[in-house]
Amino acid sequence: MEYHKQGHCVYYSQYHLVLATKYRRRIFNSGISAYFQTIVHRITDYVPDIRILACNSDNDHVHLQISIPPKYPVSKVVCLIKSNTAEALREHFDFLDLVYWKRGGIWSDGYFVSTIGINEDIIRRYIEQQGKEDSGQAKLVL
Repeated sequence: MEYHKQGHCVYYSQYHLVLATKYRRRIFNSGISAYFQTIVHRITDYVPDIRILACNSDNDHVHLQISIPPKYPVSKVVCLIKSNTAEALREHFDFLDLVYWKRGGIWSDGYFVSTIGINEDIIRRYIEQQGKEDSGQAKLVL
């Protein structure tokens, strides 16, 4: 587990993010998937605090494991990822203009996000043992 530091905080905040294509169109094949993985990692060139830890796709959606600092709302990062990848994919793959009318986006409006973190039971035990651990009476077992 790797903790990250910023000016006034230390954080470990990872998310599982799923983005579905608009109308659940099956546009991802091996070539588009590989190109998507390349361009989604480029986002960290512009916002280095965001870390793409894992990325994979199925025919009509992509999964990302991503670390986002607390100063960025998840919704803003999702918007950043969707807008940049949609534009790059449409520029690189002309057939997407036929699949999606005019200049509409390739992503559905919504998304799925779930936090990835320390196990809930470990946190609960850590909180319960706070007074004891400092005095050396109990040791937290992870």
